[in-house]
Amino acid sequence: MHIETHHINGIKAAEIVMDEIILRTTAEGLDLLGNLYYQGFDKIIIHKRNITPDFFDLKTGIAGDILQKFAQYQMPLVIVGDFSTFDSKSLHDFIFESNKGKQINFVSTLSEVVK
Repeated sequence: MHIETHHINGIKAAEIVMDEIILRTTAEGLDLLGNLYYQGFDKIIIHKRNITPDFFDLKTGIAGDILQKFAQYQMPLVIVGDFSTFDSKSLHDFIFESNKGKQINFVSTLSEVVK
């Protein structure tokens, strides 16, 4: 796993830079969170391409389970990608509500995060 470090307003953020899926289960989410936390990161940036497509089907419960862990351990998570390709109104509503807070955010481009 390649990690790109970004410093954003005094916060050390880890951007996961790779092409394969690394986030499929709650356990993998916890491993990622713990690994990066112990490396001193305050925020995690992951690209949509690195997350199982099942995550974006809210009926599977994968998104809720994984995101609950990030919220529970107070590790902000930013997911970067084009979410307009999904037809699910519930997913778009979920993204809209998530983006109202600071814990879990969905953005279209990396530049929205590392301004």
